[in-house]
Formats: sequence, C-alpha cells, structure tokens
Amino acid sequence: MQPPLALTMGEPGGVGPDLTLAVWLDRHRLQIPPFYLLADPDFVAERMRLIGLDCPTEVTEAAAAASIFDRALPVVPLEARVRAEPGRADPANAGAVVEAIARAVGDVRSGAGAAIVTNPIHKQSLYAAGFRHPGHTEFLGTLSSAWSGTTARPVMMLAGPELRAVPVTIHIPLRDVAETLSEALIVETGRIVAADLRRRFGIPSPRLAVAGLNPHAGEGGAMGTEDQTIIAPAVDVLRAEGLTVTGPLSADTMFHPSARSSYDAALCMYHDQALIPAKTLAFAETVNVTLGLAFVRTSPDHGTAFDLAGTGRADPSSLAAALRLAATLVANEHAA
Repeated sequence: MQPPLALTMGEPGGVGPDLTLAVWLDRHRLQIPPFYLLADPDFVAERMRLIGLDCPTEVTEAAAAASIFDRALPVVPLEARVRAEPGRADPANAGAVVEAIARAVGDVRSGAGAAIVTNPIHKQSLYAAGFRHPGHTEFLGTLSSAWSGTTARPVMMLAGPELRAVPVTIHIPLRDVAETLSEALIVETGRIVAADLRRRFGIPSPRLAVAGLNPHAGEGGAMGTEDQTIIAPAVDVLRAEGLTVTGPLSADTMFHPSARSSYDAALCMYHDQALIPAKTLAFAETVNVTLGLAFVRTSPDHGTAFDLAGTGRADPSSLAAALRLAATLVANEHAA
C-alpha cells in the first residue's frame, strides 16, 4: 500500500481549506485516496465552524495519517500559525504557505508521503512577504533540484479526461511569446512530456501533437515564419529521437474529438492556446500536473476563488480529480 498523499493548505484566505473539508466528507462517493493536510489545526477548525461543516479532524504525524483517514481528516501541524479571513489574502501567512509546500516535499522524499497535491496559492501576497520565485511551479522545481542533485525544468500540463495540453511558454505576455520560443525549448519540453507520459501516465509509446504559433501554422510563411524556422525543426529533432510527433498543426483544428484521438498530449506554444481548450472541455475535472520533477505533483486547475471562500459553495471536483490522478501517477511509476 502506498503512503498517503501530502496535501498543502494553499492560500488560507482562499477556497483550498473549504475544498479539503468537502473532499474528505465526500471521500467515498468521490473515490478519494488517503491524504493528509499540512496546515494549522486551529485555523482548520475555525474555517470548519465558519462554513458549518461537521468534519472530524485529528492532529497527527504524516506516518500515521493513513490509519486515521477513514475516521477523520488527518492534519499534520505546521510550525507557523495562521490567521485568515475568507476572501482576503494576508502576507503574514506567507511563511505558513511556503512551509506547507516545503514540508510536503520533505515528506515525499522521506517516504512518509506518496506525492504532493497543492491547493491554490496567492502569488502577490507571497511576493509582498519576500517570496523570490515566480510561482508554485518554479519553487517546486528548486526543491526538486535540491532533492535529485540535477537541475529540474518543470513543465506544466493540464490533464483532463479528454485532453492533455502543455504550454511551452507559460506566464509571459503574449507579445513576448515569439521571441521566447526556440527550437531548443520546444525539444526540451517534448522530451520531458514524453518521458513522463511513459513513466507516470503508463503510455509506452506516447504520441505528441505540436501546435503552430501563427494562424494556419503560418500558411507557408504568409502569416509568420516561426512555424517554419522554429517549430518544424524542433519537430524534426524529436522525430529523429524516435518519438511519434506531428506538427506544426493549425491550432484551430487540433482540439475537436477526431483530432484529439490521434495524440496523447498537445504541445502548445503559449498559455491560453493550451488552457482554453483544456478548461473548456472539462473545467471541473482538469488537473494541473507538473512534469519533470523528482516527485509527482498535481493541483486543481483553478485559483484561490476568494469570492467563494468561506461560503461552502466552492466545487471540490478539480481537487478531487487532482488527488485521484496523483495516486494513479504514483502507482504507474511504481509499476514501471
């Protein structure tokens, strides 16, 4: 039996704590694997009272969480204390947010946790407290590099029941995409995606579809040359390495059912090119998966949803999917 999943608290003013309580209470119907929450137990109790949920909790160590999960939500206490109002981010809680992430990685490294599932964070409040990383993914990449001794290059995947989509460039302005794209970046991303599809998704011979950057994949150069000079050469390199890769493809015809059946993951050139089809097809069931790390990490595909925090109305479906997928990826990796 694999260890429980390590679930981080996320931004305490957001919906993460609410979703965690809801998922545990509905764990049987949602088929949730055992997990524990890294959080301030007093804060969890306060949020529970505010929402009006009757969720038994038990303070424990990570190693004992699996034996508790059936009767209570296991809460592994943080050293940092948390005081938070629903709907409001407070930089004073940044230390607790960061501690939960680092502790989760440490638990997985020690074998006490099977994988990391992260509730959404609020980057601006972390920046205000001196957080030096662009976001969750980059911080996890640094922790992974320290663990493995090799530099990790994290890759974001949005994985849903009908589509796996990967943005090659992520959180940059659209006007900077063409200058940021390079043959080397696309090749590196393709290699990481293919490796994780084999190792963790259980796909022995992954098929990748690579989107073009410009309308109609550049229309032979009439609508931009990047598809011919950057993307096509990258596709050729990946094919030469033995991967099954198609592209560059016109992005407007890549995501209908027949097209999706021809590949296992789509490599997209910028953030919205990947996330719009992924979230449109299955917003409530899509999971953010970080590839290229020494450990499995998943997360809901949404943000902190401050407007829903503390109301009890937030939909736990994406967090539930993230927990289930994390357990599946770990099981596949062990089987491989």
